[in-house]
Amino acid sequence: MTVSIQTIYDLAIFKSLKPESQEALAKASLVKECSPNTIFQMQDERCEFVGFVRSGSAVIFRLSANGNEQIISVLTPGMHFNTVPALDARNNVRACIKAISPLSLLVIPVGLFRTLLQSHADIAYIILTDFAKRLDHLVQLVDELSLHSVRGRLALFLLNQAQEKQHSKAWTQDEIAAHLGTVRDVIGRTLRAFIKAGLIERKNGEIVVINQKGLEEEANF
Repeated sequence: MTVSIQTIYDLAIFKSLKPESQEALAKASLVKECSPNTIFQMQDERCEFVGFVRSGSAVIFRLSANGNEQIISVLTPGMHFNTVPALDARNNVRACIKAISPLSLLVIPVGLFRTLLQSHADIAYIILTDFAKRLDHLVQLVDELSLHSVRGRLALFLLNQAQEKQHSKAWTQDEIAAHLGTVRDVIGRTLRAFIKAGLIERKNGEIVVINQKGLEEEANF
């Protein structure tokens, strides 16, 4: 499918690029469509392309040797993936990716992506800026996993979800458990404890924070 310059412009990350850079991206890109629950990338495979989400959502996760999942991130429109392995000498992807809903991607083959970075400084700059954001996220994730209990990590997760409600999806307890590096039963017990303590409540199947200060104290415990 031919990609138009308007398709490039519609992605927020590319809006500030020079017209010639947007045109170069359009020529190098393809559109990829994925059905819900399709795993279209497996960890340790060779990185074939860099992807940008046009519509829909997907989950990035790693699998342990015994099959347990660790959710790394949820991809939503405007987000992208594989920019790091595309530039790594090993050229292997670090995680699996599964479509959550009907998913439309803009994909750029690795070779063309590298050429774009070398020939267009404005494209290279926005990718470098994104690397800085990803590094900050990684430091935060390490902090959460190593310095906080499951109770504290869950409290922090709920606070973050409340702040980003307009951009977040509905998480199942299994997904929360995988994201926080624990199991569903522990998440269920902790949620019930938070409800009993008056920190959260359930409304129409959603978790609502009703005592932010109390939850912040749990997150810092």
